[in-house]
Formats: sequence, C-alpha cells, structure tokens
Amino acid sequence: MQIKKIVSINGPVILAKGNGDFSMHDIVYIGKEQILGDVIKINKDVATIQVYENTTGLKIGEDVISNEQPLSVALGPGLMGNIFDGIQRPLESLRREDGDFLKRGTKALGISTEKKWHFRPKVLIGDKVSLNTIVGEVPETKLIIHKIMNYFDVDGEIIEIANEGEYKVTDTIAKIKTKEAVLELTMMQKCPVRKPRPYKERLVTSAPLITGQRVIDSMFPIAKGGTGMIPGGFGTGKTMLQHQFAKWSNADIIVYIGCGERGNEMTDVLEEFPRLIDKRTGMPMIERTVLIANTSNMPVAAREASIYTGITIAEYYRDMGFDVAIMADSTSRWAEALREISGRLEEMPAEQGFPSYLPSRLSEFYGRAGFVKSYSGKMGSVTIIGAVSPQGSDFSEPVTQNTKRFVHTFWGLDRDLAYSRHYPAVNWNISYSEYIDNLQNWYEENVDVEFLDCRQRIVSILQEENELLEIARVVGQDVLSDEKRLILETAKAIRVGFLQQNAMSDIDSQVPLIKQFKMMQTIILLYDRSLKLIAKRIPLSEIRKLGFFDEYVKLKFNVDNDEIAKFSEINSQIKNRLKKLEEEYVEHI
Repeated sequence: MQIKKIVSINGPVILAKGNGDFSMHDIVYIGKEQILGDVIKINKDVATIQVYENTTGLKIGEDVISNEQPLSVALGPGLMGNIFDGIQRPLESLRREDGDFLKRGTKALGISTEKKWHFRPKVLIGDKVSLNTIVGEVPETKLIIHKIMNYFDVDGEIIEIANEGEYKVTDTIAKIKTKEAVLELTMMQKCPVRKPRPYKERLVTSAPLITGQRVIDSMFPIAKGGTGMIPGGFGTGKTMLQHQFAKWSNADIIVYIGCGERGNEMTDVLEEFPRLIDKRTGMPMIERTVLIANTSNMPVAAREASIYTGITIAEYYRDMGFDVAIMADSTSRWAEALREISGRLEEMPAEQGFPSYLPSRLSEFYGRAGFVKSYSGKMGSVTIIGAVSPQGSDFSEPVTQNTKRFVHTFWGLDRDLAYSRHYPAVNWNISYSEYIDNLQNWYEENVDVEFLDCRQRIVSILQEENELLEIARVVGQDVLSDEKRLILETAKAIRVGFLQQNAMSDIDSQVPLIKQFKMMQTIILLYDRSLKLIAKRIPLSEIRKLGFFDEYVKLKFNVDNDEIAKFSEINSQIKNRLKKLEEEYVEHI
C-alpha cells in the first residue's frame, strides 16, 4: 500500500507528498472518508491529484492511499438499463440504500455481484481461445444478448467450462490453460477508461445511422461508426435533437452521457427513457440504453471522467458486434472542466483560458469512434455525437473550432431558426456531411437509386434561395422573374414542409427513409413541372392558385409513415392538375 500526505488543497486539485510510489492515473483514496481521486501529475515525490468529489473538510496532513490501479469500469451483464454517475457508481441502487443524496466517499461497483444471470456456454473443452473470444452468452435484457468474452490477452485452451445455468458475475465460468498458468474467467472484467479497447481491424463506414430526422438522414447523414457535432447556443435545441437521436436511431445500443448539463434537463432524460417504448421492437427503450448522469452541480473532475466512462462502455458492446451510438451532452462542459483543472494547476493557458492540450483530448475522444472488426470476430461500431454549447452562439470559440477538426458531420444550430419555432434548428447553409460518398451504395441498394440525386436537387434549391434572398433584400422580390420566385416558393415549402419536424407528433417525430425520399421526389416534381409551365409564359400566380405548395407543407402530417402508396396518387394529381392548367391557359390565350 502506497501512502502520501496532503500538503495543498486547491478546490478539486490537491497535492500529496511522501515516499509512496504513485503512478500516473492511479486511483487514490483521500482522507478519512476515502474520497476518490486520480493522479494527473507527478513531480519527484509530489503527486497532483484531481478529486472526483467535494474536497470541503479535507485537511493538510491527511493520508492519500493509492490502489495502484487506473480509473476503471466494471464490465459485464447488468450495465444495460442502468443509471451511473461519471465514475460508474450505480445511482438507482445507491438511492435505495442511502437516499436522494450521495454520501461523500461512497464506493460501489458498477454492476451487481449478487444478481444471478442465465449463462449459456458457446465453447467446448479443448477449444482454442484468444483475446475477446466469445465463450458464452447471457440474455441481459429482452433486446440485448450479452456476449461473455475472454478478457485475458493470451492464447490458451478451454480446460473447464460451466454448464448452462444461473451464475453471479464473480463466479468462475471457464478455466483457460496457457503456457504459463491456468486462468479463471468470470463474467465481469475491469477495463481502464482512458485507454481505448483494442480491435483487430478498422473498416470503412458504409451504412448510415438512421435517426428518423429528415434534415439528418436525407440532408446531412452520419455513418455508423462516424463522428458528428451539434453546436448551438442556449435554447437552440441541442438536447432535444440528441434526445431524438437516442430515441429513434437504428443503433443497437445507446449510451447517453449528461456531461455537466443542467439538472432539469438530465431529469427529463432519466424520467422519460424508462417510460419510452422503442417503436422498432415494442420494448421499453431503457432495455438498450445506458445512462450516465453528471450534472452541472457535481464536481468538475467527475464531469471530465464521465466522457471516458461512456466511451469505454460503448467499446465493450462494440466488441460484441453491436452498433453503439454515444450522445455526449455537452462536450463544452467537459472542456470547461479541463479548463478549471488546468487553471488550478497554473498551466499556461491557450485561447480563452482553455489548456493547450484541448485539441489532443478532443482528438483522442472522437478518435475512439469507428466501424471495426473486433478480436471476437464480430463487426461493430461506435458512433459519437457530441453537443457543443458555444457562448452567444459564437461558432468561432475554441471548443467548436477544435471539435470541427475531428468530426465529419456538422449540424450547426441557428438561434434565429429556433426563435422562429423551426425545429430541428439545423442551419442548412452551414451544415455538412463528409459521409455522402461512402453511403451512396447503401442508399441506392436500400432506398432508391435516385435518393442522392433528389438530395442534391434539394440542396441546390436551398443554396439558390440563399443567394436570391440577398438580392431580394436589396431590390425586393417584385423585380425577380417568375423562375426566380419559383425557387423561393419551392425553398419555402422545403423548409417548412420537409426540414421542419414536430417531435411531439406521432407521425412526424420520426420518419422512415422511404417516406423522406418520396417527399423529396414530390417537391422536385412540383418544381420541375411548374418550371416548364413558367417557360411557356404561364404566370407563377396561376400555379400558386392550385394550392400544391400549401398542401406540400401539410404532407408530413396528412400521409402516415406506412401509407407510402399515397405519394403516387399525390404525384398523379400534381401532373394532371398542372397539365390541365397548361391546356386551359393555352386555350385561353
């Protein structure tokens, strides 16, 4: 046991001095209450420690004891459906034991060692195993079959395997003989959070993460195993958009990290998810969700750790062959925790007081996303979607700019759109996705060969609208030709009828890709046919009188998600009515 004494206390940062042999990132227990800390700097016999709990009441001279292990999480059956704090203490079980407030120095394993799980073996005596070889299965929830993997990084042979039955996570379920020893395998492993879990091969992302949000799936998609960011000021809907991702995405597992968010927002998540039914499966959403709650009134060091706790849990399920999506809300609060701790350490600040290593920390975090082939032989992915909260919606601030360097999808939220009740408030003029080319084959095979062509037409119309609005502000719309005003009319219909979405509507909250495609087809058909009539000198005012643009805005509510055949009828009506208008006008002339 390695021991030092406290010599300095500065908020969440303490200095400990003595002969104890501490190592970087060792977990330590501080003072009489044994509160948790993490060694972040060593200078000769002085260790600098960030403390994951309130340091009030600590005294100079109290003991600091190292457990000689880095910050780790317990991985095994029982993670799914649980609610943890930033250092993986199970909040629900602690609430039942200790009440609504955590006692300082509370220690608890992330998963229960008393509950029994039904284990089914998947290997036989004599089978060869290596790192992450699947040796058995446990039905963790009705949706998730938990794979029990060999966590020893050695090659060996199964000499004993448990029969199918009920076991605790600490029970030995297999014995593995190696050249050096016989190893006993349990259903629980501990994994350091700051070190990425190894994988065999990184693969090219080729399938989108479907969210049911039109502005995401059709306009600026993210690939499974990809990275994305949602920057936006206060009230622009960052948290709501992440909630939509978590609720409706086609990821197998959701890891939601409330990193330094306001308590009321985190409460909404914690109360809503247990009640929410997954429409894909008809089962409670919580059965495929892990929640990490670290609110703004919790110690900043725990806020910094919560990001790593979440990504490590995600990588664990990825190695089993699952597609995992992480919602980090918000990484700005995480960066602020880095800034505060850096300030306490008196490190040289960079822009706006953030530490100079902020970019490298962001790179390390987002770099842990990816679509990979694990050593288990399974293919899985981790998709990271981080919310960023720039003050005053200033996208030039350091966290936004540095995050932008390491992500491939950018959904910029616009304060004016949000204040005008346009949700999701994604500004289509500044947002982008770098995954379009990777996803082309998937869209062609699973939706329609014209999907990306339709998307490009929509993007072009919106870009032209942006240019025309600049002109119209100077000279007015009245001087524009009918062709130009048609672009404005079509773009308005796209903005209100397609890009705007109602999260409270059963029909519009999430929309399948095929309906999104049909909606794009319809507006493009209306635009193209109208343009032909204008070319024949038929006024735009006459086309407007038919009411198709107004009807398009209501289309998202008037056509159910399973009534795709209705689009053929609607398109036929557009063609017939416009053709009739052409005939009547020509005849009139």
